[in-house]
Amino acid sequence: MTIPGMLREAVRDHGARLAVVDGDVRLRYRDLAGLVERAARAYLALGTRPGDRVAIWMPNRYEFIVAMLGAQSMGAVVVPMNTRYRGHEAAQILARSRSSVLVTSNGFLGLDLVGMLRAAAAEPGGQQTAGPVPGLPHLSALVNVPAGPEPAGTLPWEAFLARAEELPAAAARAAADRVSPDDVCDILFTSGTTGRPKGVMSAHRQTVDVARIWARGAGLTPEDRYAVVNPFFHGFGYKAGVITSFTAGAAVHPVPVFDADRLLELIERERITVMPGTPTLFVSLLDHPRLKEHDLSSLRFATAGAATVPETLFSRMREELGFDQVAQAYGLTECMMVSRSRPDEDPRHVAETTGPAVDGVELRLVSVIDGADAPPGEDGEILVRGRNVMLGYFEDEEATRAVIDPAGWLHTGDVGRLDEHGCLKITDRLKDMFTVGGFNVYPAEVENVLAAHPDVSEAAVVARPDPRMGSVATAYVVARPGAMADADALIAHCRARLAGFKTPREVVFVEVLPRNASGKILKTELRVRASHG
Repeated sequence: MTIPGMLREAVRDHGARLAVVDGDVRLRYRDLAGLVERAARAYLALGTRPGDRVAIWMPNRYEFIVAMLGAQSMGAVVVPMNTRYRGHEAAQILARSRSSVLVTSNGFLGLDLVGMLRAAAAEPGGQQTAGPVPGLPHLSALVNVPAGPEPAGTLPWEAFLARAEELPAAAARAAADRVSPDDVCDILFTSGTTGRPKGVMSAHRQTVDVARIWARGAGLTPEDRYAVVNPFFHGFGYKAGVITSFTAGAAVHPVPVFDADRLLELIERERITVMPGTPTLFVSLLDHPRLKEHDLSSLRFATAGAATVPETLFSRMREELGFDQVAQAYGLTECMMVSRSRPDEDPRHVAETTGPAVDGVELRLVSVIDGADAPPGEDGEILVRGRNVMLGYFEDEEATRAVIDPAGWLHTGDVGRLDEHGCLKITDRLKDMFTVGGFNVYPAEVENVLAAHPDVSEAAVVARPDPRMGSVATAYVVARPGAMADADALIAHCRARLAGFKTPREVVFVEVLPRNASGKILKTELRVRASHG
């Protein structure tokens, strides 16, 4: 029930099978294990110690897997970071986690990730320190997997791996043997409703267990070829993708950027069998003008989740994309797997519910009015308890107590109902959070960025429906008196400081924001306005 133990089992049972296929790179399980051990030795040579945080800020590629498993195998805690982050967001996560190593891929999508990070960390008010990123005193090493020009002050990937020669292999093996199932394995940061990053901690046993539950539900076998389009920095790509595949001996095919043409070619060329994703992904494939030109007959299983699901999507996935089985799932970073569709479920029922609770999870739905258990068919807040509920938020006991009650129930903030089969249907959110193309957007974070602009008095952000992304952000802004506020300028201000999916698509100027008697902004009213244009 540890990452290094899982990898040892995979090598023992599937050593000669393909583990990762990334372009021309084809790694068998024994090859992958060798690279992971080199990376673990390299981390130790850099001075990384068990419990230290190692951040990874790069797209889906085989080096991400090696960097992640290498860190976890020597006892470090992995902190995956969203590749759509801008410098301020990345600096905040690195500072909050006090990561000692950052592995990145500068030049991804033409972005100077290192330059953005250094500029943000060096802004006035920051603590100027020595190291690869002045202003981040805990960061002692910045490893770069080239995707463009090599920035000064970084350690190239190959030079990083070469550091392994400074220590014997026995040092890495001894470190792996000391990793305990209850050691923290990863911290996945989520901005939360306050806009301040909160790090969700999971133990090794939880990360491996979630993956095994997912693999069983998908019927994953060593014969499967799994195209992981979901980002490795997200639990959907990392735990339900990479780790799940390795528990079953399947082959991982990383997809760094969604491109419908290339993905269709990959499915046909590599005979992909498993490909979960967001509804946006499948809608894009279904609407592709050359869909019928590709042989997709190898596809057998998909899960679509993380956003609003069009009513006909699952039927179309079976009939037009050729999947044998489709499923819907519900989870959140704090409990990665809560429910999932039953095997061989009717696509119409799949579209309506996320299935029953998975192994090891208890579900309660309670009235938001009096806290009493909600009967089947009636809405209630979703409460979750079980072995894979997070350990807590990193160094934030107050926030942890706010969501996990003394009886161990995680209060998700989501509203749903159970049908007569015990299957869960998500109906609403108590929180303001919404998803854009499968990525969570927390309005407080966007509102804080808007409020920092000198022309803005206050702002409220809500979702409006979007046919491709499910929903996008709309900002309602009250300008400061006398300011010459400009919508395009505010959008550019956000784009420079936030990931693209968080940036408002539209800024609407209003004289006042609607409020109730207690002064709270009526976001329900704003959502109605946004949905009607």
